[in-house]
Amino acid sequence: MNFDSLAQCVGGLPCFDLPLLAQAFTVKRPVLRVQLSRWMKEGKVIGLRRGMYMLSDTYRRVPLNPAVLANQLYGPSYLSGLWALGYYDMIPERVVWFTSVTSRVPRRFENHAGVFEYRNIKQANFFGYGARKVGGQDVMVADPEKALLDYWHLTPGEWTLPRLAEMRYQHADCVSRERLKDYAARFNSARLNRAMERWVHLIAEETEGWVTV
Repeated sequence: MNFDSLAQCVGGLPCFDLPLLAQAFTVKRPVLRVQLSRWMKEGKVIGLRRGMYMLSDTYRRVPLNPAVLANQLYGPSYLSGLWALGYYDMIPERVVWFTSVTSRVPRRFENHAGVFEYRNIKQANFFGYGARKVGGQDVMVADPEKALLDYWHLTPGEWTLPRLAEMRYQHADCVSRERLKDYAARFNSARLNRAMERWVHLIAEETEGWVTV
């Protein structure tokens, strides 16, 4: 395998891994690792995590979309928590790291594309997400209601009214109150139900805007 054949094979992909190359080129993995290591030193290939790579901007035929990488670096996973709340413009801050949830063990990766954090939830709570357009590409992102619940669930401590108010939530009209209650019930968590009820009370005081479907 030479670099031209590699670029032709994976240049249209946001990232690639060793199993893909081993299948495409029938080359043993130790040999692939040596070649990839050499191209990384030359700046042609960028390491994202152990066994996963991307071509540099010069050779990649698709734009870098870190949100797409967040789905592919470690799965199954979907973007949620603060990143998703920022995506829906439900908090005023711009979130620059990519927070996902997964049913696997938690992980964290820092690479050329950004900071990617994966928080663990039970398999029974791995729901409430779907494809959203991010940079013109489909990305698995939590529903607005699930993004709220995931964040409250994964952040320790009681979510009191003052603590919720400190988040400065906005654009609550993207949240379905009925779906929020339904999703919260599926967690079977008294702490989460209290957070949900307080948030509903807080938003009701600030706005009448609710999605009811």
